[in-house]
Amino acid sequence: MKRIAVLTSGGDAPGMNAAIRAVVRTGIASGMEVLGVSRGYAGLISGDISYMSRRDVGGIMQMGGTMLGSARSEEFRTLEGRQKALDNLSQRGVDALVVIGGNGSQAGSYDLVQMGFPVVGVASTIDNDLEGSDITIGVDTAINVALEAIDRLKVTAASHRRAFLVEVMGRNCGFVALMAGIAGGAEVVVIPEQELPPEEVARQLRAAYDRGKGHALVVVAEGARNNARKLIEHFENHPESIGFGLRATILGHVQRGAQPTAADR
Repeated sequence: MKRIAVLTSGGDAPGMNAAIRAVVRTGIASGMEVLGVSRGYAGLISGDISYMSRRDVGGIMQMGGTMLGSARSEEFRTLEGRQKALDNLSQRGVDALVVIGGNGSQAGSYDLVQMGFPVVGVASTIDNDLEGSDITIGVDTAINVALEAIDRLKVTAASHRRAFLVEVMGRNCGFVALMAGIAGGAEVVVIPEQELPPEEVARQLRAAYDRGKGHALVVVAEGARNNARKLIEHFENHPESIGFGLRATILGHVQRGAQPTAADR
């Protein structure tokens, strides 16, 4: 094997740049040429491919995002699109491809394998929902970003005797919510894997209020059936059910753009 290519695809995750750096420098140290594909599978189809040196990846390990960029590609979902991608790799003498990304990205890499092209998939998503992997690049940072926000919100919650509802990312996987909720001392964690009706969330908040606790915290995964929007609507219609005044914070994409932790490098 003399020449490999690397791309990042799907949603960016903290640590992708560290993974790119590792691929490039390990490949070069092993006597291979390494090419970088810009904008994921879209760049693979358009031929946006260039050689990478050790110097190209210097100083990126601590940076969030992906220096190669990422994009969705509807064309890659078609056989014709995938054939274009393979043709571009063949024309450049690429022997194998490294795909850094999550579920959709690795589904795409599997399609290429089915067409006879060697691919190595590197699990990278803050959702930690890639089957067959224990932990994915980006999830540790996402948890720590959520926890930092939770710690700050608990301070202001205690000052005003309030409950805070914090929604975190994770799609249909509750891993980030569960880990951040445990580490943050949440009264309730609502995840997709275990349905929790609004009445039960209210009961636990009311119990904390009746015990004399000065604040409370609910962490909700964005993919939960009773997500932040539905819980807020329920509590607004039944304010007496929880005792506390309620505020909500939706963290959103701030979890994706953070500087990666040591574990994600």
